[in-house]
Amino acid sequence: MTVRITVNGKPREIECEMDLPSFLAANKIDPRLVAVAINGDVIPKHDYASARVRDGDVVEVVRMVGGGAR
Repeated sequence: MTVRITVNGKPREIECEMDLPSFLAANKIDPRLVAVAINGDVIPKHDYASARVRDGDVVEVVRMVGGGAR
């Protein structure tokens, strides 16, 4: 069953529902370097294993960027 989701504002199709770590791994995203929200709810890192990406979900993946004031 194809699952339709939106990732960072763009429609995507994935093969099946999956847990968040599997979704990140399938997209070659290092979970240590991102923050993730599913349907507007920010997922704490300690809850990644229990979070699931399901049909119709809106997923936002924000990469951490280093920098600062001079």
